[in-house]
Amino acid sequence: MQENAQTEQTQEEKIPTFDELGLKKELLKSIKFAGFTAPSPIQAQAIPVVLAGKDMVGQAHTGTGKTAAFSLPALNNMKLDGSVELLVITPTRELATQVSDEIFKYGRNLGVKTVTVYGGSSYKRQLDLIGRGASVVVATPGRMLDILKRGMLNDFAPSMVVLDEADEMLDMGFLDDINEIFSYLPTNRQTLLFSATMPAPIKTLASRILQEPEFISITKGETTNTDIEQLYYVIDEHERDDAIIRLMDSETTTKSVVFCRTKSEVDRLSNVLSNAGYLANGLHGDMEQRQRENVIKGFKQNSVKVLVATDVAARGIHVNNISHVFNYHIPFDPESYVHRIGRTGRAGTKGKAITLLTPLEFKELQRIKQKVGTSMAHAFVPSKNDLRSTTIENMVKTIEEQKIYDEAHKVLDRLKEDIDEETIMFKLISMILDKQDIKGPSNIGIPADKLDAILARAAQRGGNSRGRGRGGRGGGYRGNRNRSGGGYRGNRDGGSRNSSNRGGGYRGNRD
Repeated sequence: MQENAQTEQTQEEKIPTFDELGLKKELLKSIKFAGFTAPSPIQAQAIPVVLAGKDMVGQAHTGTGKTAAFSLPALNNMKLDGSVELLVITPTRELATQVSDEIFKYGRNLGVKTVTVYGGSSYKRQLDLIGRGASVVVATPGRMLDILKRGMLNDFAPSMVVLDEADEMLDMGFLDDINEIFSYLPTNRQTLLFSATMPAPIKTLASRILQEPEFISITKGETTNTDIEQLYYVIDEHERDDAIIRLMDSETTTKSVVFCRTKSEVDRLSNVLSNAGYLANGLHGDMEQRQRENVIKGFKQNSVKVLVATDVAARGIHVNNISHVFNYHIPFDPESYVHRIGRTGRAGTKGKAITLLTPLEFKELQRIKQKVGTSMAHAFVPSKNDLRSTTIENMVKTIEEQKIYDEAHKVLDRLKEDIDEETIMFKLISMILDKQDIKGPSNIGIPADKLDAILARAAQRGGNSRGRGRGGRGGGYRGNRNRSGGGYRGNRDGGSRNSSNRGGGYRGNRD
């Protein structure tokens, strides 16, 4: 398949406004209500192509606005004749729900009804909802294939089919299912494929299911979101728990995702963080679906502030107000790094991605930087002394905002019988400080002088030079240099093929 139609967004090109893209007034109203001011690069490039009825391959990472890039023009072109016109296939239940919600939000002024097909409901309910005039079906591969193979849908001929997060479906083992699904779909359709990366199997799939597609991608410099500050901290292996807690204590976080490599590590670390006073919970593939849903619901509703997850379990979870991503271990490959940090810095907000690594993992760090084209700065883990000044500032703010209760006067009057007011204040402040004890050793991480020696040895072995720590490719040092410190099948984490993938959801007029 030739890629002679590939286009690249450059900084010099003028990005059109939504008004200039030729969308219906009902969609423009929804866009304005959603708070969008200007199209993202992938939206500006993709919407005209989709409106023209062409097949397309869109290469863009998480958080770049892919859903709006295909759903807005798809909704614009719909006949709304009571049949299913758009089928979107996503790798996980969570992503299916989010995409369905987003399409419903954009299409509500057009009267568009959406059905989500995934685990948790009977086949009959899903089919009934589709039969009541749904225009859009968003499905996981396993359940969609089951429905098609059993012949449960009559006259199912969507005019547009979208594969969202195609590389994730490949990683989760759904490629055979995808190929089989397309054998049941009409050939006279418009097909769109979105993928953050383009491994060989995805290119082969695209050449089979798309007809003379347009290729749209963001530039290499945009492969990681420029709104995400990326830092790495060099530690010894035994310091990981202390380092993650110290960094969380020192950062101003709203919601955070901590990525671990294994399910057992997720369970252990979520307990460690909970015991340290954080509202943390784990998410991995060995959990029951109801447990997963409760954890995700808690994360969205703020009863869970720190989500500790494996890579696969966190796929499809897109929450816009995640301020931090922590890599407890550096990921195995560059693609995973991009997917991980893409959970923050979404919808025009700033985010921060923090990675812990040992000196033995420098090679993985360099591989990620070279493959992704990203810039990560080195920083030192704050010492206890560093953190105390932050703690005092936070305590002053807390006291200033504290509501005064009537009982406080009674306690103060009682204390003044034996203690002067200044001593009372010192004692009360000391009580607060006692409760804000900074845990862990005074200093965490590889000291500056030792790190310099490590980097020098790495340079002699042909690696990147000491510029890694001095503003070179690795970024400049952050902090005080004079102190120490510094694929399996998708039925576990995604939409499965079997009993774990039963369900659906409906958005629209239920009359």
